[in-house]
Amino acid sequence: MRAIRRGTRGAAVVEICGILVALGLLARTEPNTRKIIGAMAFDEAAERAVRQFQQRRGLTVDGVVAEETWRALEAARWQLGQRTLYHVIADPILGDDVHQLQERLLEMGYDAGRTDGLYGRRTAKAVAQFQREVGLRSDGQCGPATIGALRRLGRKVVGGRPQLLRETEAFRAAGPALVGKRIVIDPGHGGTDPGVVIRDGAVRRTEAEIVFDIASRLEGRLAAAGMRVHLTRGPSGPAELTNTARAALANELGADLLISVHLDGQGNSDAHGVATYHYGSMSGATSTVGERLAALVQREIVVRTGLKDCRTHAKTWDLLRMTWMPAVRVDAGYLTSPSDRARLVTPAFRERIVEAIMAAIQRMYLPVEADVATGSIDVRQLRTLLAARVGTSS
Repeated sequence: MRAIRRGTRGAAVVEICGILVALGLLARTEPNTRKIIGAMAFDEAAERAVRQFQQRRGLTVDGVVAEETWRALEAARWQLGQRTLYHVIADPILGDDVHQLQERLLEMGYDAGRTDGLYGRRTAKAVAQFQREVGLRSDGQCGPATIGALRRLGRKVVGGRPQLLRETEAFRAAGPALVGKRIVIDPGHGGTDPGVVIRDGAVRRTEAEIVFDIASRLEGRLAAAGMRVHLTRGPSGPAELTNTARAALANELGADLLISVHLDGQGNSDAHGVATYHYGSMSGATSTVGERLAALVQREIVVRTGLKDCRTHAKTWDLLRMTWMPAVRVDAGYLTSPSDRARLVTPAFRERIVEAIMAAIQRMYLPVEADVATGSIDVRQLRTLLAARVGTSS
């Protein structure tokens, strides 16, 4: 879809403003649809309302309704019970009603996966299990009869975080070795989208080129450690690869982890540092393993590079929400910062970022009792080190 920004007019603006009014983010105006559709503009008030919505939803706060923000707005209009929910493989149903259903199922002790608002196979399986137990037709569709049963019954699980236990146990059961595990490395942007672009003297620097170099270095190092590594793109493309498509690729490959590498940019050249993002929403929904991976990546990069710590953050970006495996995005410095840029253009510094990410990945798989201090793993000796530590812990 074309981006809707300040000054845009038309039917799409009317629909967006209608949703914002229903959410209480925009004041109601006189509804004269015939006049409004041609004349109503996406004005300052609408932009401000969109920014509020994006901030609440963990999206990029830019006041522009592009594809990702539009999907979130469309999802926000639904409440549980307003439509029948069912599993569609190619294009899963997305909505706040799905999020509410997942929370309800988790409260009752059913494994609906993380509360991401996507009606996927795990949610459908949990609904079918619930239906069997209450004597309904076990078809995995959440219609009026299932909604009624959910509302009549009390919760089974009181206190604790059952999804945290499930995710943590599944990760622990995978074992500490990196050998054989599958990881997708996603160099951001590419093709016709260079990302952040800046002139460094006579040299043109682009985010897409630098993060691809980091990703390809990481690919080689992880492959040497025994992992099965896939990149989402080559050095120059494909020309169009949305975050949804990147997530779908990782899901199709059955990846155990996804690491997306980006750089940041700001109009203020004083902005600098590294930040790492994982799936999470304002309601408290989160990928618990993804949250831990983000924390490890962030700490390892800060300690090994000296970049300013801009901390970890929960976001609902498609790349983080639509992946079935723990996924993180790391913004490894600001290309618009003279100090960060001077480091990022140096191959030796990029190698330190690679080592930091490798160390974080290895620490994810180590048993708690065999974990090590941040910055202490020598990634050049990963296989030998792992064998020694696991042997000692056993």
